[in-house]
Amino acid sequence: MKAIAIIPARMGSSRFPGKPMELIHGLPMIGHCYYRTSMSKNLLGTYVATCDTEIHDYIVSIGGQAVMTSDSHERATDRTAEAMLKIEQDIGENVDVVVMVQGDEPMVTPEMIDESLNPLKNKEINVVNLMAYMESNTEFEDPNEVKVVVDKNNDAIYFSREPIPSRRKGFSNVPMLKQVCIIPFRRDYLLKFNEASETELEKIESVDMMRIIENGEKVHMVLTKAASLSVDTEEDRRKVELIMKEDILMREYLPV
Repeated sequence: MKAIAIIPARMGSSRFPGKPMELIHGLPMIGHCYYRTSMSKNLLGTYVATCDTEIHDYIVSIGGQAVMTSDSHERATDRTAEAMLKIEQDIGENVDVVVMVQGDEPMVTPEMIDESLNPLKNKEINVVNLMAYMESNTEFEDPNEVKVVVDKNNDAIYFSREPIPSRRKGFSNVPMLKQVCIIPFRRDYLLKFNEASETELEKIESVDMMRIIENGEKVHMVLTKAASLSVDTEEDRRKVELIMKEDILMREYLPV
């Protein structure tokens, strides 16, 4: 299985402008994402896809691979697909799988990449998301965290920024699961996904995976035990910086 990782990133985030270049332990967040993703031995290569020269030039400066894309993309999947086609043209062959790693996941590990790829040995699975348990009610209620409910096969039933499932009846063991944005797509399925129209629940929830569910298809979820916190705000950045203070993996790429 020929797999590459693409990290879509842009400076114009509405919630946290410029966040890919915000520093965590002296290194831009996008640098953490790049270094850590590229450590997976199951990838042919890792690339950053961006419309911003600042991000592009930084990745190149650290010896990484970056692809300039259109500045008109509204979705990460569109940016990822454009970059994938350019990469394929450069390497002279098509890939089988693209792992989309959001540029605000600085705690990603190579093991998480490998966990996400493993289900694709089953040729009936076209797209995978990682998921993780949330540790607090505050995180469960945070609209920046995408929650997911799964069936007994670990296929997603629903995604929402609201806390789901409901705790209204006072159940103490409600599963608090969140989406972790490590998302492998089969190559052709990514292109098919982008060709499909945006769906109503996708718009309402602001979660693009809902498009797949609304069209009667499956998103297979994989539970990871790895600690992960996406960065959507300055408060998140400070939390991640504190958590990563003792991060062993970081020592492999961060100058002492």
